[in-house]
Amino acid sequence: MTDTDPRHPAPTDDAVPCPCQSGRVYENCCSPLHRGEPASTPEALMRSRYSAFVRNDTTYVAKSWHPDTRPTGLMLDDGDDWLELKVLDSDAEGDRGQVHFRALRRRDKGFSVLEEKSRFVREDGHWFYLDGDSKVSNLKPGRNEPCPCGSGKKFKKCCAA
Repeated sequence: MTDTDPRHPAPTDDAVPCPCQSGRVYENCCSPLHRGEPASTPEALMRSRYSAFVRNDTTYVAKSWHPDTRPTGLMLDDGDDWLELKVLDSDAEGDRGQVHFRALRRRDKGFSVLEEKSRFVREDGHWFYLDGDSKVSNLKPGRNEPCPCGSGKKFKKCCAA
């Protein structure tokens, strides 16, 4: 079998899994929001922001941040390797919403967990990130636990080595 075998076509960009880990492909999940479509819910916006962090898309992160709370000169750290997103809770009432999530990232040889309760507001049909209460903690997996990097190996045989 070769890459040009018509029975087994090479994957295309529209078959790439979405970084937000929704189980959908990027082209049908966060990509439309990254191109300017409004998010339907605060959770959809938060997932698209996570995908933008994974993709180091500073422009989208800034545009999805409410102008009243957006930092000036926003810079993303391209040394972060975002590995996992878990949405713990999400709701919206009227034009206000919140999302509680946990995100795992690797930086250098260490792992950390960002947990945040984010607040969102909808204006003119568009959801915006306002702010969040967040905490970052170090993750130190046990030697015999699966490695958080997703390799399928035990931590002691992978990233701890």
